[in-house]
Amino acid sequence: MAHMNPKPSIPEGYTIPQVWKYNEETMKPVHGSNIPKSGPQSDKELPRGSHDIQLYGLGTGNGVKASIMLEELVEMDETFDYDAYTINIMKGDQFTSGFVAVNPNSKIPAIFDQSTGARVFESGAILVYLAEKYGKLMPTDLAKKAECLSWVFFQVGAGPYYGGGGLSHFKGRAPKNWEYAIDRYTIETKRILDVLDKALEGKQYLCGDEYTIADIMHWKWTSGLISQEYLDGASYSNLQRWSKTVAERPAVKRGERVLGWGSDAIPERHSRADTN
Repeated sequence: MAHMNPKPSIPEGYTIPQVWKYNEETMKPVHGSNIPKSGPQSDKELPRGSHDIQLYGLGTGNGVKASIMLEELVEMDETFDYDAYTINIMKGDQFTSGFVAVNPNSKIPAIFDQSTGARVFESGAILVYLAEKYGKLMPTDLAKKAECLSWVFFQVGAGPYYGGGGLSHFKGRAPKNWEYAIDRYTIETKRILDVLDKALEGKQYLCGDEYTIADIMHWKWTSGLISQEYLDGASYSNLQRWSKTVAERPAVKRGERVLGWGSDAIPERHSRADTN
């Protein structure tokens, strides 16, 4: 048998341990709040408002999916309203006992339905739950519903490639630029954009002429990606058109402000008057 040379390591001299162990002294300065265990790190209850749906989140690429969906429901049903509270992930609010009780994975967004006692975490699950509960933005025809849910879960699978576990990390946050990792995730990100661009050929929205939770799932992340010269975002003409169409929806504009970042952000919401 031919002798196999070991792969070179980055940094040079690094060897994969037989059993990996977390070293807080060396790893915390690089990886921050990412630690290899779950559960609360402080004791603090979550606030609760008077409406059925309580949203806990922040205006990130995943967080705005929930706030946009809720604002769409406000737009479609004059009897619907909800409460929203900022979870400051930079300050560790996601690790409080109250939030962990709603989402054991300590990620935003999450909702709590006071009328059913349901906690719902993961942005895709939140959109499906709200669509089913209120009968909005998801087709009832089985074949059309399957198409819609396929695009919802496509984003769930695609997100880590261009988000915090992939391109966004290695191109932006990693301590060093590593060509292999950046190329690998750039290739996959551009492939994902091409899938979406081709899916929108001749269609106003991902599921045809009907705006659905599939569009909400993809809009914020995808709009950010196609704005980048690095990814030649301008070349995705169908995505560019679709992104602008979705961005003009009043509920999308309000949803970006709820728990958002800008000067017009709404850090806490309890009624329609808060977004006027």
